[in-house]
Amino acid sequence: MAHNLRVARSYAGTARLFAVIKANAYGHGLSRARRGLAAADGFAVLTLEEAANLRQMGVEQPILLLEGIFGADEIAPCAELDLWPVLHHAGQLDWLRRQPPVRPIQVFLKFDSGMHRLGFPLAEHAAAVARARSLPGVAGVTLMTHFAQADEGAGVDWQLQPFLHEVAGHGLPWSSANSAALLRYPETLGAWARPGLMLYGASPFADASAEQLGLRPAMTLQSEIISVQSLQAGEGVGYGQLFRAERPMRMGVVACGYADGYPRHALTGTPVLLNGRMSRTLGRISMDMLCVDLSEHADAGVGSPVVLWGEGLPVEAVAAAAGTSSYELLCALAARVPVLEVD
Repeated sequence: MAHNLRVARSYAGTARLFAVIKANAYGHGLSRARRGLAAADGFAVLTLEEAANLRQMGVEQPILLLEGIFGADEIAPCAELDLWPVLHHAGQLDWLRRQPPVRPIQVFLKFDSGMHRLGFPLAEHAAAVARARSLPGVAGVTLMTHFAQADEGAGVDWQLQPFLHEVAGHGLPWSSANSAALLRYPETLGAWARPGLMLYGASPFADASAEQLGLRPAMTLQSEIISVQSLQAGEGVGYGQLFRAERPMRMGVVACGYADGYPRHALTGTPVLLNGRMSRTLGRISMDMLCVDLSEHADAGVGSPVVLWGEGLPVEAVAAAAGTSSYELLCALAARVPVLEVD
């Protein structure tokens, strides 16, 4: 993670970096991310509980609450823990007016520039900013938006330019860049960038690998073959017999399944790395097991290591073959999977 943070800094210019570690640090573990990303200028999480855990771990940097406060009862903890909530609807401003914190807090005002998910309408920016600035419980305001297609051909201009045009007159710092924007659109940097996926060594782009971007995987999901089976032509594998051998072949059973976080919907042909060489899955993924093709791996047998994603096999390549995203795969890693930390 530390290496990927350095890569992010190389793109960030003068912008400071919130390391996004929501969803248990994209499956990597909050404590591990806190240590691996200790040089970040701040951290961004989803919940008050995550933020409180970081403070208990000794984190002193700013902590951004990406969905802000969910009720007036969370205002006091924000002041106590020095958390910076994202405010994205009028109700949150109402709570701050009625129950101002004992100590004023920094806030981010989020505006909807076209994603149509969270945020004040851009047309209401003047009123929202004026109201936030008028609150005695607000120490400072940073403006914010989020991109819907920074990782696609449509890019960011259709959102960035209206956002900057509308908010330029306020003279306030702003934040817009996620991983994809940080890597490709330096005009989005603002005062704070918010990289997430790239910190874990995965590419946000379909047309550029993590290796091409200089990123290294922070997680390698690895198991081993626990059984070897011989199939005759016409014999099938696993539930539903979705794969049938066209000729005699060897098949390996790997101790990993959807209860570990591997995607159940991965079809035959999803890549795996077997003894350091590429192979493929066969048939339907089970709860605790999956099957791999040993046809080109005469040396493979019980105990042979199998990388499901990570070092040597980018998680985004597995995700693309399985019809999902690397975000989902990383976040889905199950608690039962034993974790070995390697420096």
